[in-house]
Amino acid sequence: MADAKVIVQRRSDPPRLEAVQRSIPGASSEHLIIDEPSPAEWDVFVHNHPHGHPLQLTAWGEFKSSSGWRARRVVVRTPAAIYAGAQVLVRLRYGVSVAYVPRGPLFADDAAVNAALLVALIRLARRQRAVFLRFEPNLLEADADADWHHTWLLLQGFHPAAPIQPRSSIHLDLAPSTEQLLVGFSKGHRADIRRAERQGVTVRIGAEADLDAFYAIMQATGVRAEFGIHAAAYYRRAWEAFQPYSRLLIAEKDGAAVAGHMVFVGAGTGLYLYGGALETGLKAGANHLLQWHAIRWAREQGCTRYDMWGIPDALGRAAAVDDEHERAALEAEAQNDPLIGVYRFKKGFGGAITRYLPAYDYVLIPPLYHFWQHRFR
Repeated sequence: MADAKVIVQRRSDPPRLEAVQRSIPGASSEHLIIDEPSPAEWDVFVHNHPHGHPLQLTAWGEFKSSSGWRARRVVVRTPAAIYAGAQVLVRLRYGVSVAYVPRGPLFADDAAVNAALLVALIRLARRQRAVFLRFEPNLLEADADADWHHTWLLLQGFHPAAPIQPRSSIHLDLAPSTEQLLVGFSKGHRADIRRAERQGVTVRIGAEADLDAFYAIMQATGVRAEFGIHAAAYYRRAWEAFQPYSRLLIAEKDGAAVAGHMVFVGAGTGLYLYGGALETGLKAGANHLLQWHAIRWAREQGCTRYDMWGIPDALGRAAAVDDEHERAALEAEAQNDPLIGVYRFKKGFGGAITRYLPAYDYVLIPPLYHFWQHRFR
């Protein structure tokens, strides 16, 4: 592309960014438009982008709007196609805000397009009186273009920061057949799945009426495992916002709910975000059977990857270390992480330990940055 003009298109509803015009070296002669797309148009773009993620879908923005966030979507496009964009969550407090892009932005292959997107996002953040603008790219450290994106963001004035979303996870490749996936599980996990079936554990798709039972399971799990959980309304809103791309799975034994998982799909990725079990469910292997059902559902929905979500970050760091002693030290550090028990459960389903790039902050109001960076979750 060479000598393009980028304009911001204005429409009456919803509110748009103020119109500007800018020449971008190296772009083509066609006009690039900075715009806020319709929700449906945006979701199509996210689903088809190589780095698309469920947290960039409008459903996630709608879900977060119930807890004080406002979603804005900004794209760089021509009338015919969207090239790059981001869903920005804005949270206002005490007259200022933060602007946050979870698992994004979704960049193009063209540096000029990306520069235009960056200008638009910074401009949006300033207009919202944001203390800082935070990106959390959906890029793994092992991705071929990770180093380029990291360097480019640093050159644009961003600096690395601790992410809100888990930095390390386990990703399961869903390309193999279900039979091959099952073979890839640990021997113990396969045995637990069979044990649950022998003991009469059944799994069914939960409905709205089952959300109370799911929350009771989450409460019991939080007490037993000593971790905090969200309010009941939080899980209800998450499930509702993503329908029909969220699934509540309930495991029952002797007619009673003993475990539950809530999973989501979108942009080729399945997400295991919430789950728990009563003591009877744990003893019967219900969690293992639930996860097996969730993995198969994600695969049926066309997902190519199943994200187990958070594990101790020390294990993500260890996976990329060549030095044996350094790796052993990191693995020892992980044993003291509250997520170590969760990791033992997740690793048995196969998959690979992965680690995302860090978050990146662009500071807009420096005197308030230190105070606000830890107070907006």
